[in-house]
This record gives sequence, structure tokens and C-alpha cells, in this order.
Amino acid sequence: MKIGFAMCGSFCTFSRVTEEIARLVNAGYDVLPILSQTAYTTDTRFGTAQDWIDKIETICKTPIIHTIAGAEPIGPKALLDALVIAPCTGNTLAKLACGITDSSVTMAAKAHLRNERPVVVAVSTNDGLGLNAKNIGTLSSSRHFYFVPFGQDDPQKKTKSLVADMTQILPTLESALVGVQLQPMLI
Repeated sequence: MKIGFAMCGSFCTFSRVTEEIARLVNAGYDVLPILSQTAYTTDTRFGTAQDWIDKIETICKTPIIHTIAGAEPIGPKALLDALVIAPCTGNTLAKLACGITDSSVTMAAKAHLRNERPVVVAVSTNDGLGLNAKNIGTLSSSRHFYFVPFGQDDPQKKTKSLVADMTQILPTLESALVGVQLQPMLI
């Protein structure tokens, strides 16, 4: 099976997420990496953009899609059986919920959804229990969207912050491929 794996700019989760990409590859999935422009170009205290690019391309053994034009053929060519977005930032959640297509990740989702196949979302946002709660609600009640189980990552210091349990990406993907939301969704 061919799985698209799209990453947005929640850099603090990149280490955990790349471990899960390797798990998918080791489980026999053919993984097509997709990075948002921010994820593809930004150096942070969590690593340089080039280090992440090299690591991801080494794991997947294929170049990263990082432009809108590069992501657009995903739909017409029916390239993917499923798309994982991990980490999925609050910004991307909002764009998905409102149908905005202005990045490689949102284009990959839009293009993929035209084939009515699953999109697995692993949230990582400081505003999940704030203004982005409505976007989580919109997507969780929309066809073809499946959420990796998530919860508060620091309820004392970041009261509105939510993050997915990235170790649940593979089981969520396997459930989504048969049309079932992995439960419990809230942890």
C-alpha cells in the first residue's frame, strides 16, 4: 500500500514522528513524504531543515514533495491508499476544516480526498481546546477523516494544547483503511 505522510511545522514532534514513518516503512508500507513549506525550509532548535529532509528521504527512499504543484497529481493519478498528516498544526486543521488549499499539505489532502480515501490526522496544536476545537469537531464529523488518539500534553502550563499519541499512527492508519475510527480517540 502507498501511504502519503505529510508533516507540518510542529517541530517539537519531528523526532517522534520520524520514528513512526520508519515503523510504517518497516511494516511494509510504501511511504511518500510530503512537507509543508515551513517544515521544508525552517531551521529550529530541534534541527535544521536539511537534516530532517535527509533523514526523511533516507527512511522513505524517495524525494519529498514540498510544493503545491508537486502535491496536485496525488488526486488525478490516485497515488495513495491513505494520507497521514502528522504533526497536523492548528493552522493546517483550520485550513482543512475550511477547505483552504494553499500549501503542499492541504493540496495533498484535497487531491487525495477526491478519491474518497482516508486521511489520518495527528494533531499537535497549542490551541486545540481553544479556537481550533471547532475545527477538530468539523473534521471528526467529516467523511474520510480519522484522528490519531490525542490528549492534553501539559494541562497545567498549556491548558489549551493538544497532541496526538504519535505511537498510535500505525494502528489508526490500519483502522482507517477499513473505515473505522480507532478508539478511544481522546486519551
